[in-house]
Amino acid sequence: MKVEFTKGHGTGNDFILVLDRAGQIDLSSDQVAAMCDRHFGIGADGLIIVKPTVKDSEVAELLQSEPEAVWFMDYRNSDGSRSEMCGNGIRVFARYLLENGLATLTDGSTLPVATRDGIKDLTATVNGFAVDLGLFVIGDDQTLVSTQGLQVSRPGLSVNVGNPHVVVALADLEELQGLALSKPPVLEPLPEDGANVEFVVLDEPLINKGVAGLTMRVHERGSGETMSCGTGIAAAAIAIRHWAGGTQNFWKVKVPGGEVAVRMFPTEDGEHVSISGPAVLTYSGTWQD
Repeated sequence: MKVEFTKGHGTGNDFILVLDRAGQIDLSSDQVAAMCDRHFGIGADGLIIVKPTVKDSEVAELLQSEPEAVWFMDYRNSDGSRSEMCGNGIRVFARYLLENGLATLTDGSTLPVATRDGIKDLTATVNGFAVDLGLFVIGDDQTLVSTQGLQVSRPGLSVNVGNPHVVVALADLEELQGLALSKPPVLEPLPEDGANVEFVVLDEPLINKGVAGLTMRVHERGSGETMSCGTGIAAAAIAIRHWAGGTQNFWKVKVPGGEVAVRMFPTEDGEHVSISGPAVLTYSGTWQD
């Protein structure tokens, strides 16, 4: 089986993109994992199938509420498992659509994209794209998090931004850098669907010119440690904002792959969170199973 692909990344969070106009490419979890393997495959944190929404029964009904969401972001983790969506990946998805003439996005317009977490709206920014991730949910219960490099388990806050996260605050950058995230952190209790885990250190001072700052590392379920995680960046800002009293709406989060901005804002259906940052396509090729 030959598959044409394009590689891209958003702040170092890298993806394989595969165009499936006919909705007939059926990649198994083993095939996805093989393509994402960094030693024997192409190498990536995840794979995105670019598919017409109407061609996938899982999301085709979304067209009833948003007829312009004609493209579906079929996201797979690097182990082949399916995921709701990906905050960095959806910006790269938008870049792919625009550069391949599959969509247009003018100043002031919005590009709706279908995901397993519903419709996500993107707008163009100076350095890439902003995506409205929609409503978020902060959990009531704390989760204890253990990982190599932490002397004792730490409490984490559950935040759902279309996919599940647990955010842990650390004391300083030295503690953050000392973590070994080659293995998944242990969560007690373990969330039913697992979770991405973000380890966060606050800037000193926290707020500079109206923008709060964080530094973060992340272990993504189904992928391992990545250079960046868009929804995780949003979850980290939401968690720290919650702990700090819930009034700061503008954030800048530093990850190993760069910086991503976060904004919380009111809407008719409740408070939303958006992230904005770069999206780059790097090269194209052919993969053969």
